[in-house]
Amino acid sequence: MSFPIILQLSLISLLAFYVAWNLGANDVANSMGTSVGSKAITLTQAIAIAGILEFTGAVFFGQQVAATLATQVVEPSLFKDNPQIFLVGMVSVLIACGLWLQIATSQGLPVASSHAVVGAIAGFSWLAAGSQAIDWSTIGRICLAWIVAPVMSGAIAAAFYSVVRRWILTQSNSLEQLREWIPWLSSILLGIFGVIVLPNLFDRPLFNFIPFPTHDLSLVFGGVGTASLSWYSWQQLGKQQRKINQSEQNTQIVEKIIGRFQVLSACFVAFAHGSNDVGNAIAPLAAIVYVLANNTVPLTDIDVPIWILILGGFGIVAGLAVQGKKVIATIGEDIITLVPSTGFCAEIATATTILFASNLGLPVSTSHALVGGVVGIGLVRGGKQVRWQTVKSVILAWVVTLPAAAVIGAISFMIIKSLV
Repeated sequence: MSFPIILQLSLISLLAFYVAWNLGANDVANSMGTSVGSKAITLTQAIAIAGILEFTGAVFFGQQVAATLATQVVEPSLFKDNPQIFLVGMVSVLIACGLWLQIATSQGLPVASSHAVVGAIAGFSWLAAGSQAIDWSTIGRICLAWIVAPVMSGAIAAAFYSVVRRWILTQSNSLEQLREWIPWLSSILLGIFGVIVLPNLFDRPLFNFIPFPTHDLSLVFGGVGTASLSWYSWQQLGKQQRKINQSEQNTQIVEKIIGRFQVLSACFVAFAHGSNDVGNAIAPLAAIVYVLANNTVPLTDIDVPIWILILGGFGIVAGLAVQGKKVIATIGEDIITLVPSTGFCAEIATATTILFASNLGLPVSTSHALVGGVVGIGLVRGGKQVRWQTVKSVILAWVVTLPAAAVIGAISFMIIKSLV
């Protein structure tokens, strides 16, 4: 490899790290916002949880998503006769996504990194190969998701919180009610997040030695996990009751125990997010590395080198640690005041929405679903607690993300093309 190519690769790798940094500061931060806002975990604990689980998910399970984004969002065959144009386009995607995520983060606005990627690709593709290079059906599904994701998540969160409030929080014997509900909360938590996380975890060569289907392993994990989490929660409930046995403190004890459930859900969110959304930052880099190595565009899924996955993992963790506080504050504090019970219900609603929408093929965003869930709970609590000005700003940022990224991607493409 000649020195100029090494220099190119080094600069582009720094650019991909910059994108991953901003993705961590925005996308990862909004995923942890409800847990921090409800005081279930501190900001330092959120950074530690995300640091370990986001990085683990990105490095060990981010391969497939990154490979898919690198080859299937844009039609690569249109560039097979001119791979350098494809390379320049992918560089412009990195620039557009990094800049837009940084702008949104500086304002504390949670946006969808996946939508920024699609917008940036649409921007450079239109200039490079015409409108036929754009997958307009994907654009249409994204626009539909702007409505479907928050509304669906808000409805689920409102319904789930109404049940929790009716049968646990407002009961005079709330501690005993919580004791009866602990197995159900455990099974709901492990069931929903298990469906999202475990298939990605068990569908790996590491588990090929197991002589029975991996879905059976998921059932075993779910059963054992539910029993273990229920036993642990009962133990913690007993300890809290022995410490404080006054009726006016019951609500605090209930919230503290539910906070343990929310900490676990935050761990699942971090792991699943790392294994999926890191692809938004490193997929263009993976495609660029392929072009530099083979002087042709990737027409099918490609193998993403481990160093690229590690680069993305480090980037998202560093971005969360240094700049994630603003977006965390927007989700956790600036829409409604959260406590563990409301935060837990919002996260469950978000996970359910993402799972359901994925099965329908809708490209929904975690931030959209999470904001919808928080607003839905605020409406159940009367609506007066919802800070609507913040909600309006967030929604405007969602709508602007795709066209803004497209414009920045197109301008970046023109500038870089003229230079090289």
